[in-house]
Amino acid sequence: MTEERVTPLRQRMIEDMRIRGMGDKAQKSHIRAIKDFAAFLRRSPDTATPEDLRAYQLHMTDTGITPSTFNTRIVALRFFFGMTCGREEMKRYMQFRTEPRKLPVVFSVEEVSDILMAAPGPGLKYRAALSISYGAGLRAAEVCNLKIGDIDSDRMLIHVELGKGQKDRKVMLSPGLLELLRAWWREARPEGWLFPGTPKINPISPRQLNRAFTSAKHMAGVKKPATLHTLRHSFATHLLEANTDVRVIQVLLGHAKLTTTARYTHVATKTIRDTVSPYEMLAKLQDQTVKRSLE
Repeated sequence: MTEERVTPLRQRMIEDMRIRGMGDKAQKSHIRAIKDFAAFLRRSPDTATPEDLRAYQLHMTDTGITPSTFNTRIVALRFFFGMTCGREEMKRYMQFRTEPRKLPVVFSVEEVSDILMAAPGPGLKYRAALSISYGAGLRAAEVCNLKIGDIDSDRMLIHVELGKGQKDRKVMLSPGLLELLRAWWREARPEGWLFPGTPKINPISPRQLNRAFTSAKHMAGVKKPATLHTLRHSFATHLLEANTDVRVIQVLLGHAKLTTTARYTHVATKTIRDTVSPYEMLAKLQDQTVKRSLE
């Protein structure tokens, strides 16, 4: 198997992304997008014209590319032309597509309990890992990359190192979750990674964790069209329904923008149900008006 040759242009783009501080996942996504554009163009992408960009965007639209993928490629093209090629004016010829915002699926507390109890064995490994995903609101990759030293039982905190956006943050460690993690540690005695993979020098992969979640969801009989990330959505929604300030939830989730966290207000059904409508105040005033008219 021969390695793919890295052209000077791609190497420069990789260097530009490293200077920007992009993570490996973002770098690979950008490279894939530029490769797709080059395949459409059938020549070096740095020679593209505004008409080429227009034709490519029409091609993506006509071939049914989703708004999410469309916008991901536009972001990569903007970086490529603006940073690597020094052709800032090309950004004028790129448009983002409006992406429909669907409300996230959320589990009830009972469904979460059933899923965690159905986590595949043997042992407590996957039950503990999925419990952290819900109990601390962590993303799959953040759970997988946890180390023993990230669990601070003295301060009852979990240290999330280099989460999304290459940012560290602290999240809560509940007593019940700590008890489960201690039971897992006594059972397996992991060293280094909290959830080691095979070989043990590597952590478990998000793919393994996703498979464990899918199996647990099936065994629990939960029919909702949910993914592992739904545990994180449920964490945020259940906190909001318990009257936790949305800004606190923003910090716990590691969201850069409050608007991202605020969408959970749309699915916090208990909060919506318990909110008193201003019509109630109006109704009281109307009752008082009726009483005065009868006096």
